[in-house]
Amino acid sequence: MIKQIKILYLLFAVLFISCASKKDILYLQDIESIDFNNKGASNIVTIKPNDQLSIIISSVDRKSAAPFNMPALADFNSDITQVNAQQRLQTYLVDQDGNIEFPILGSLKLSNKTPQQATSLLKEELRKYLKAPIVNLRINNFKVSVLGEVNNPGIIDVRDQRITILEALSSAGDMTVFGKRKDVMVIREDASGKKYFKVDFTSSEFIKSPYYYLQQNDVVIVSPNKTQVQSSAFGRNTSALVSIAGVLISVITLLTR
Repeated sequence: MIKQIKILYLLFAVLFISCASKKDILYLQDIESIDFNNKGASNIVTIKPNDQLSIIISSVDRKSAAPFNMPALADFNSDITQVNAQQRLQTYLVDQDGNIEFPILGSLKLSNKTPQQATSLLKEELRKYLKAPIVNLRINNFKVSVLGEVNNPGIIDVRDQRITILEALSSAGDMTVFGKRKDVMVIREDASGKKYFKVDFTSSEFIKSPYYYLQQNDVVIVSPNKTQVQSSAFGRNTSALVSIAGVLISVITLLTR
């Protein structure tokens, strides 16, 4: 009977060693306290220097709109689709002063404007030449990078210009068990320079922060936890394997007595 009790005790010890603390692993542990009726973080994307913009101009008069596209929409008498036309158009690079050089309109300052504001500015200028102009503007280089303790680190292309930090981590395969959930860094560059913010994923407070929605060229870095740092010299799973092996040896010794 005493031997069986010892075996059960050792098995519980194995389970205790192999299970990480919930407070260090679970996301959004206080989610019940968040009032989703109150407006939180908003997804405000602005155009920045070095952005690459795709801009397509349309109008009821196709011939009049053609000179405003670079290059012109191929042969405006041809029967190409809008998708094929968009692929053939060049992009506009926003220079360090925040300007683009647009056909006929010349230099236009678009930096620090949202895509909606930039579209309104273009329409205002185009009305001098076109009737009821239609502007399709898109940031082509919208991407974020996720590094560190995630399963699939790398660059994520964002097609719809909207991505949350949770969605970015999901696209990167989620954090590994060695990721430090209370110390995730977001690096961002805007007109005022580079800045960073620390995110605690065990708390729900970051949902209301300006870093909940990521912007183009944001970098997310997941730091390794203490266990990973200590075991890095010997291999990621060495310490866990040694602990389990020690317990198994004790179990075998008791069973063979």
